[in-house]
Amino acid sequence: MKIRLPLILAALLAVSALLLVNSQYQARKLFMALEFAQSQTRQLEIEWSQLQLKQSQLSKHARIEEKAVNELNMMRVSPANTQFLKMTPP
Repeated sequence: MKIRLPLILAALLAVSALLLVNSQYQARKLFMALEFAQSQTRQLEIEWSQLQLKQSQLSKHARIEEKAVNELNMMRVSPANTQFLKMTPP
């Protein structure tokens, strides 16, 4: 009985040491995954900001009007180039 108790305690100590090492490994692994996710989040936030800036530049009225005139050959509406149609009753 006297030899059995130290062996049991040594076995429990070894098991607890292995569990401690395993939990530290898991914690490091999770921390690395967290750091990677935060890095991706920062990168996506930067990309989102750049896309919002680009969208605001592309949607400016002056740019839209310039494209309409130059590429689509459109012109502003004026009374001189407006045609009115009369509807006839059936």
